[in-house]
Amino acid sequence: MRPADLAREHGISTQAVRNYERDGFLPPAERTSSGYRIYTALHAAALRAFLALVPAYGHALAGLVMTALHADRQDEALIAIDRGHAQLLRDRETLAAVRRAVDHLSTAQEFVEVRETFPGPQSGPQSGPQSGLPRGPLSIGELAHRLGLSPATLRTWEAAGILAPPRDRATGHRLYHPGDTRDAELAHLLRRGGYPLAHIATVVQQIRTAGGTARLTEALDGWQHRLTARGRAMLTAAARLDAYLSLSAEPPDGPAC
Repeated sequence: MRPADLAREHGISTQAVRNYERDGFLPPAERTSSGYRIYTALHAAALRAFLALVPAYGHALAGLVMTALHADRQDEALIAIDRGHAQLLRDRETLAAVRRAVDHLSTAQEFVEVRETFPGPQSGPQSGPQSGLPRGPLSIGELAHRLGLSPATLRTWEAAGILAPPRDRATGHRLYHPGDTRDAELAHLLRRGGYPLAHIATVVQQIRTAGGTARLTEALDGWQHRLTARGRAMLTAAARLDAYLSLSAEPPDGPAC
């Protein structure tokens, strides 16, 4: 079997096949007296396994798995795969937490939609955060008063990655612009809903990037599809890898290509 035969099956170049062998993703190939590589069914199975691992776990981890296997470190390869599954589970849990938080935000009357124009603050006594975003930047004390919180709470949220206010160049004091105030109000709402800081940071960052809860819901649907595709890719990779390991365990005079 020639490099072109392996390459043709996957629509890749013959040089890519050689590079995969060089990097240890394929087992070493024997050579003819004239120096040409001789690939077998084992190499074809290894290539199928590696290329199936890439969409499931990423190129780096796929390479780590194959090189570990070829160095007789099967447990190391399996541990790497286990970590990939654990990461997928964490991503699913994070997605579920973000969805719950977005549902909470979407039904809360206090939620101020991202990037819309709002009326000024209402007059009279208020409970909780005031409505409408301020036109100019606020100091940490002003924002804390607006939300009914302490400045120390805002500093804690900043340390958790929820807020990222710029500093005044002259004084070094924090300046909370309308976008920062919006993020603080969202965080305050979610905190009252019982969400931990780590989840709030994820939600605020997702909303900040997406531009609002409606667009974030669409983004979360896309995220869900990607997680499902990755899970299916892991199943395919497991089947291809098992086929390769089974073939490599056969005696040299086993089934020919």
